Amino acid sequence: MHTYTDGRHEHGQNFLTDRRAVRRVISLVAETSGPILEIGPGQGALTLPMQQLDRPITAVEIHPGMAKQLAARTGARTEVITADFLSYRLPAEPCVVVGNLPFHLTTAILRKLLHSPNWTEAVLIAQWEVARRRAGVGGATMMTAQWAPYYQFGLAGKIPARAYTPVPSVDAGIMTISRRETPLLPWGLRRQYAGFAHRTFTGSGRGIAQVLRNTTGAGKQQVGQWLGELSIRGASLPKDLTAEQWAGLYQRSVGGSRRTGSRLGKTERAGPQRHSTGKSRNRR
Repeated sequence: MHTYTDGRHEHGQNFLTDRRAVRRVISLVAETSGPILEIGPGQGALTLPMQQLDRPITAVEIHPGMAKQLAARTGARTEVITADFLSYRLPAEPCVVVGNLPFHLTTAILRKLLHSPNWTEAVLIAQWEVARRRAGVGGATMMTAQWAPYYQFGLAGKIPARAYTPVPSVDAGIMTISRRETPLLPWGLRRQYAGFAHRTFTGSGRGIAQVLRNTTGAGKQQVGQWLGELSIRGASLPKDLTAEQWAGLYQRSVGGSRRTGSRLGKTERAGPQRHSTGKSRNRR
């Protein structure tokens, strides 16, 4: 969980030192294709072994001294850039994103990625509970639901805290994100759909049926028909829905709601209006 700090441990910096964990990440990256963009390489725990894949690597490191040290150890196909990833402009061409994310910046980094076009897949290390929730284990978060029609989220393993030096207080997890080659909803509807997901997650009601009646203005019979067509139980919660069910509910609500023109409320900004032409492998 290399963090964007000046390199001192008191600022929360931990380094991945377990070879098995590194091999697991590299094996996942090896299943992808194309140039690699690495977030926060630190001392190069992932950067150096990834060079064996013989692919171009761009490693974005915020700490100048650490970036200089890493650059001295890398080959000709690896470029180490000193920059804050949150303000770094991602490449215009398709790439695979790899990163051992700082836990306190995970959400901000994910939002930046999800709003950015062109990259095809991501293999990211994050806090275990965050990785689980993004993958929908035990229920999806609103953020995951808002992006589910456009990306597939997966959980590829757990990394124990002892895999880091110094040892942090929590375990980590490997999550994967793949851009859908064919999104379940058009990118042009991303903002409107995100508003729908937000209202559904925050709406009042004891189950999805009641929530939808309250948030869309649709009647009991109409909502019941939507749920039946999508094989959703009325008592289900928003966190229990699949990406396909979310997309289906949105499509039906647009066609049948009396409130589809209402104010969206607080939503995330619109995502990329185009998706990569690069090959993307969908993981589940």
